[in-house]
Amino acid sequence: MIPHRTGRAARRWLIGTTAAGVVLLAGCSQEQTEQWGRFGLPTLASDQGQAIGDLWVGAWIASLAVGVFVWGLIGWVVVRYRARHTGGVPKQTRYNLPIELLYTLVPFLIIGVLFFFTVRAQDTVNRKVDQPDVTINVVGQKWSWTFNYMEADDARVGAVVHEAGTIERTPDLYLPVGKTVRFNLQSADVIHSFWIPNFYYKLDVIPGHPNSFDVTPTEKGEYLGKCAEFCGTYHSAMLFNVKVVDEAQYYAYLDGLKSKGQTGEITIPSKVTAIPVPSRSEEEHR
Repeated sequence: MIPHRTGRAARRWLIGTTAAGVVLLAGCSQEQTEQWGRFGLPTLASDQGQAIGDLWVGAWIASLAVGVFVWGLIGWVVVRYRARHTGGVPKQTRYNLPIELLYTLVPFLIIGVLFFFTVRAQDTVNRKVDQPDVTINVVGQKWSWTFNYMEADDARVGAVVHEAGTIERTPDLYLPVGKTVRFNLQSADVIHSFWIPNFYYKLDVIPGHPNSFDVTPTEKGEYLGKCAEFCGTYHSAMLFNVKVVDEAQYYAYLDGLKSKGQTGEITIPSKVTAIPVPSRSEEEHR
């Protein structure tokens, strides 16, 4: 039986913790509160990312449930089996078969459930359509990105246009909202990783191993893209601005690139013949 004094202390601790949580939540903005509900994920801006978001939140809920259960058992054992006398050695138990079966089988059950939902989410985000609305060939190079808009067969553009970034200038990536975009990824040198955090997805860009994925932007706005694989000295400069716009703005942007003479696809060399040497501007950037 728990002493009355111990019970009062536990109630005070519970009330104090609850009050502190209420005060903390009251001081947060709506945006921060919503992000806590997503367990730290940014605002979702793609259709396929919903599966990743559900998996992330579900994994956190499962982890918290296991944690609360274990903490509860620890607290119960501390109170229920606390020492009632001094001196002597408590009774020793060599094994407890039910408990040993429990902590052996339950983890396998948890892993099996998480594995099932992980595979289901993976299949969802890796699924491709037969005919994407937009195709963009992406080249990752030290240390920026090149975007080739493959619009030669579209009468509204009639050409392949490109936008190439440099270490001094962050490139823009325009995407039409509600349209399925296929990204074809290639690397000109080392391993990079194409990542738009608000899409809840990233994919490695590996030399000699082209990768691709489909995504459908669902929310207009400006987002940050980056390289998620440490790729060398100026890895931190491998950023790009993602602008999800309506279809008219998307084609107006492509017309602007075309009028600047930025036509034709920029491809990677068939092989690397020399080690890249930083330019003077890159040395100054360092």
